[in-house]
Formats: sequence, C-alpha cells, structure tokens
Amino acid sequence: MTHAAPVSPVDRAGLRQRIDKALAEFLAGQRTWMTGVDDALMPVAEAIEAFVLGGGKRLRPAFAYWGYRGAGGVDSDQVVTALAALELVQASALIHDDLMDRSDTRRGKPAVHRRFAARHQAAGWGGDANGFGDAAAILLGDLCLVWSDGLLHSSGLDPRTVARARPVFDEMRTEVTVGQYLDVLTQATGDTSLERAGMVARYKSAKYTVERPVLLGAALADAPAEVLAAYSGYGLPLGEAFQLRDDVLGVFGDPAQTGKPAGDDLREGKRTYLVAAALETTDEAGRELLLGGLGDPALDETGVARLREMISDSGALARTEQRIAVLTDAALAALATVDLETEARQSLVDLAIAATRRTD
Repeated sequence: MTHAAPVSPVDRAGLRQRIDKALAEFLAGQRTWMTGVDDALMPVAEAIEAFVLGGGKRLRPAFAYWGYRGAGGVDSDQVVTALAALELVQASALIHDDLMDRSDTRRGKPAVHRRFAARHQAAGWGGDANGFGDAAAILLGDLCLVWSDGLLHSSGLDPRTVARARPVFDEMRTEVTVGQYLDVLTQATGDTSLERAGMVARYKSAKYTVERPVLLGAALADAPAEVLAAYSGYGLPLGEAFQLRDDVLGVFGDPAQTGKPAGDDLREGKRTYLVAAALETTDEAGRELLLGGLGDPALDETGVARLREMISDSGALARTEQRIAVLTDAALAALATVDLETEARQSLVDLAIAATRRTD
C-alpha cells in the first residue's frame, strides 16, 4: 500500500469526469443568468469557465470524496456535485493569489488579471488597463467564492446533510483567507524564520488542501470521532508536505510542467520553508545572495540559477525533501489507525503519494 496504483485515485469511480460535469452544468446555468442581466457579462462567464474547466488536478474533491467513502458514505452524483464546490473555492484562491503575486501566467495561460487588462487595452477603453484587470480579478475571485456556496447548496443533498458539513466548509474558507494574509504579511515584514514559514504553509495550504476536504467528506458521511481524528492526523501533515512540494516546484520546477515561469517564487519574495532553511544554514555570503535576489521582479534566468545553486548547496533542498518524506510517513501512519472501506483507504494512500511526488 505504498505504491501509487496505475489508475489515479482522481479518476477512480469516474470521479474526474463527474466533477467536471457538475462544474460545467453549474457554470452554464450561471452564464445563462448573467447574460440575462447584461451581455457584457459574457466575458466574465467565459473567463471563469475557462479557468475552472481548463485545468486543475481536482485533488481537493478527490480527498473529500475518498474521505467520504472511507467513512462509509454511499456514492452518489449529489455527493460529487457538493464536493465539486471545492474547485470553486480553489479557483477563487488562485485568481486572487495570481493578482497578489503579480503572476503573468497560470497553467501556461494569462492570469485572469492579465486577461482582462489585455481586453481593456485591445478595446481602447478609458482609464488604466492594469487597474481594470486587477479589479476584474478581485471580482471574479469573489464570484467564484460566492458560487461555491451555491453549488454546495444546490447539489441535491438533504439539507440536514449539508448543514452537518457546513462548519467544516466555512472554517476551511476562513483558514485559507487568513493564510493568504499571513503570506502577504510575511513577505512585507521579511520574516525568514522556519516557524513563520510553517505557519503560513499550514493555514494557506495544508489545512485547506487535505485536512478540511477529508473532514468535509467525513462530515457528509456522519463519521464517528475516531475517523475524524485519524483524518486530521492524516490531513494536516500531508497538506504541509503538499505545500513543501509546491515550494520546491516554485524554485526548481520545470515551467513546461508547472505552467509558471522558472523561479517565480523567488521573484515574488516567498518566505517558504525552503528559503527559511537555506537562510538558516548558509554562510553570510549565501544570505546576502539570497536576500539580494529574493523579491526582485527583474531577476533573470542567470540570477535564478545562482539562487537555485545556493539553496541546493546549503542543504535546504535535501532538508525539505526529507521533511516531505517524514510528513508523508506520519500521514500514512495516522490513516492506518482506523478501519476504513478498502478501496477508499488505498485511494487515500495513493493520493498522498501523488500529492507529494508531483512535478506540476
């Protein structure tokens, strides 16, 4: 049970296709409503559809679905539709994240704020094109967050079942939002401690990526306390490992696979665990080099390569990889403490491996 199965757990039970179908049907309905208000809203509907349906790993609904099934929940399209709401939360977070980070691309395509700035410029409208793009991204991100409520509540599940899961859904959205603020704050204050990097990772990504989704599925299944405890013990360390893998890819990833320019996290000045570990172990010259390049939007490929070499030579990359392995082992050990439905248990194991060994 430590090797990823040939069929991805996101694809078992036809899950990816069912998630995409639920999202497509919901977004088509929203498009109809918006164009009934004003045809000028069609580009908004098209942009959200392209963003939500044009990519994404669907990991969060998969964690939630197999958490639900593991706790004894019976498969249904209504459950899948409810859990697809997690993708709208994810879309909101990514649209806002790209704006805050001034990222040009997402999945190899223009970020939403860049897309709408280009639309403004091409149309020759008045005012500042970038300001228009920024405003559009804020509003589209907000719209996705609002719609996540709508999809959850229109899923067809019994209202009592939805009410049982609602506190988890609300807490998750609060946690990712405050985590985003802590990330922005940490960049502004220049805090390079491992403690601060860990807190940001925990709230911005760890709880939101794994722990809350599996607990959301467990709540829908009305899981007992021992399952909830095991899921938290699985989800929190695994979510942190997922974020650490993200941090590694943000510095060392291949743009052809990540869809973002090489070294973007360095240009954005991200105070990640990887960066904090490098600053803790390197010499004074290494610190000066890293702090001099960190947060420099003009950092070129040569500069990125120098910082990559410094981070690797400091031992920070190896240290981060080791921590990913330790956290993943802890997650799998927690999962082994409780009885779960067999296919769901294997899927949660395989999801853990896929999430922490990914290259995109």
